[in-house]
Amino acid sequence: MDTAPEHDENDVLATLRRYPDIEAPNLHAVDASDRLILDEAAPALAEGTGEGVVVIGDHHGALTLGAIARHRLPGVRTHQDRLLGERALHANAERLGIDGCTSHGLTPELVTGARVVLLQLPRSLDALDEIAGLIAENADPEVVVYAGGRVKHMTPAMNDILGRYFATVQAHLARQKSRVLMASGPNAERTKPRWPERREHPDLGITVCAHGGAFAGTGIDIGTRVLLQHLDAIPTDVTSAVDLGCGTGVLAVLLARANENLTVTATDESAAAVASATATVAANGLENRVVVVRADGAETVPDASTDVVLLNPPFHVGAAVHDGVARTLFAEAARILTPGGELWAVWNSHLRYRPTLERVVGPTRQVSRDPKFTVTVSTRTAQP
Repeated sequence: MDTAPEHDENDVLATLRRYPDIEAPNLHAVDASDRLILDEAAPALAEGTGEGVVVIGDHHGALTLGAIARHRLPGVRTHQDRLLGERALHANAERLGIDGCTSHGLTPELVTGARVVLLQLPRSLDALDEIAGLIAENADPEVVVYAGGRVKHMTPAMNDILGRYFATVQAHLARQKSRVLMASGPNAERTKPRWPERREHPDLGITVCAHGGAFAGTGIDIGTRVLLQHLDAIPTDVTSAVDLGCGTGVLAVLLARANENLTVTATDESAAAVASATATVAANGLENRVVVVRADGAETVPDASTDVVLLNPPFHVGAAVHDGVARTLFAEAARILTPGGELWAVWNSHLRYRPTLERVVGPTRQVSRDPKFTVTVSTRTAQP
């Protein structure tokens, strides 16, 4: 079936859930920007076919399922950076009995021949640059992009980036603190695609690669640098390790390089992070010793199978401050660690995670602390 006839767009948007993503009173599956993008794009969607429609950055399915329900569009292609967002889209579709969409990577196949693109603007300007370049290079010459977001997260630089790739960029009127930018006419003089980028770090002896949506890009964030100062204290007799939430793969690469007997699994739910880490591993010649996996936490790693876990956890869910991700990752580390295995974690000092680490993982000692970051080592106690 293409869509469920008993649902219209308003029904769909009113009943969407974030599950299996974190659900909380201050976290929502739909916002005003979703509704505005759908309204602005309605005339173009009504005239087109599903095969020509692409949705990028949908949070939990509002854009994709709203468009399908309103316009009965089969064959819509989608890309979501977050794995849990992708799973939420498909969980909502299954629960509501809606079919008509397929998930893809951020590759040319996603946008080839696209005539209408619905885009939730990413917070990262580099991510927008990569997306805009991909569309301009591969979509139909008549493509129109409806790029929306919350006004508080939008900047004039977003117009400039779209202007690098499209001849016409128009800012539409705001509604409910949301706005849509409409871009059309791929620019013949556009900037050529440049992703992933590469950067040498002579102080560490590694090359870092990054796609536009990767946190910290080709740089190395300060939390990771703090944890790197203590890598030489990790026991050298371990044979397995997991870089949990690996980002661009810096920790995984340096840990593997420091111990030639070690196999490292690097996991992240971000498609941009996984693509970046895969490129970083290859650039440093460690494909045989570092495996990069897109996963929710450590879901692909067996229980009690890992000697060491490295973790630099996020403390935001989208734009909202929320400690649910970090606590979930602590529990994942506890699950996969062998008895006596160690979780090496760096976290923002003001979050005071040590009692949680003691309770969830095991005895925890402080390795270093300053006003910004704390590094701890938690030892997994034997299961009763």
